Amino acid sequence: MNFTRLGNSGLMVSPLCLGCMSYGDTTKGWHGDWLLGEDDSRPFFRAALEAGINFFDTANVYSGGTSEEITGKLLNEMAHRDEIVVATKAYFPWRAAPNAGGNSRKSLMQAVDDSLTRMGMDYIDLFQIHRWDDVTPIEETMEALHDIVKSGKARYIGTSSMYAWQFAKAQETARANGWTPFISMQNQLNLLYREEEREMLPLCEDEGVGVIPWSPLARGRLARPVGEETVRSETDGVGKMLYKDEEADKAIITALAELAEKRGDAMASIALAWHFTRPAMTAPIIGATKPHHIEAALAALDIELSDEEIAALEAPYSPKSPTGMGMPLPQMDKVTVKNA
Repeated sequence: MNFTRLGNSGLMVSPLCLGCMSYGDTTKGWHGDWLLGEDDSRPFFRAALEAGINFFDTANVYSGGTSEEITGKLLNEMAHRDEIVVATKAYFPWRAAPNAGGNSRKSLMQAVDDSLTRMGMDYIDLFQIHRWDDVTPIEETMEALHDIVKSGKARYIGTSSMYAWQFAKAQETARANGWTPFISMQNQLNLLYREEEREMLPLCEDEGVGVIPWSPLARGRLARPVGEETVRSETDGVGKMLYKDEEADKAIITALAELAEKRGDAMASIALAWHFTRPAMTAPIIGATKPHHIEAALAALDIELSDEEIAALEAPYSPKSPTGMGMPLPQMDKVTVKNA
């Protein structure tokens, strides 16, 4: 495994990040029947570590916090803490109550403590805000994140899907005040959704920010032929919201399938390899619920796509409206919460 720096920091990570949203308690949170519990998750952490993957990403909202619990428990059992990079996120509400979500100082301070408790760790390597908060001043958010880093609870900070102007504003706010800047952007990027190429990727390249895209296989759509369904595709409400199975998307998947057959590679491997032709790319976040998922991801690291192959994959693309930017928090100041 060849390791690389995350952005312009000194943090060394593998070029693949294991996304841990797939691991958690199916009875908690808002994710579907495709989740794996602790025992079923264990082989995937082991396989990732044995392959040299040292980068793991979760969030406090995944499966009501149980993804963090499983991630922490298994990594504490299997890995040396100083060799792995553990990332988590905060923003989405964890309870229907005031301050239980968002990017305010109070919420972030609570969220980082809760995440550390669930994972059984002394620090988080990469603490990320899951989305932009329209209510909280960015100055409050960036200072709180800076204080979290200075307290030793997080080593670095990152962020996730937002508009380029918002990201630029956050970075300039940190610079202007001598606070810790973001070193990473976790955004939606894949062959079916390339809107981030317009502004966000060039901005990240210019700023020296590492890109760690979520859903690099478009929730599995880029890993199988058109029309083939899985348990996840049938129950994943978020995926149905993000991807409408437009004709252009079907044409891209067909072109991908044809190239995969021609090369003798898995569709998923080629779709992941495409990411490494994009600016500022560090590590796509891969999901794995079957053994061949990790095998296909590892194979992508050895694939070099020609200009002609890239052009064939990209030619059917049709511009889309921005998606995946998140949802506004409930206006709890306008909601009466009754005492339990």
